[in-house]
Amino acid sequence: MQIVTVSDFRKDIKSYLDRVTKSFETLIINRGKDSGIVVMSLYEYNSLVTTNYELSSRKNELRLDSAIDKLKSGTTFNKDLIEK
Repeated sequence: MQIVTVSDFRKDIKSYLDRVTKSFETLIINRGKDSGIVVMSLYEYNSLVTTNYELSSRKNELRLDSAIDKLKSGTTFNKDLIEK
């Protein structure tokens, strides 16, 4: 994450936007006390929207929690399916 002022952003807008899109770095443009703009790549934005959509359903949230628990415990594979 990088923080810049509006005037710095204005001076070198192309460079800042290239950095955001190439490195998936989030850019915050500071506009004064408690005010600012967040710039992120379309890829990062789509990822956030997709994650939010997936987690908005309680059923999907429970499935994700279950998958994480299985991964942590090392029981991510069904041995019966692997042996067949």
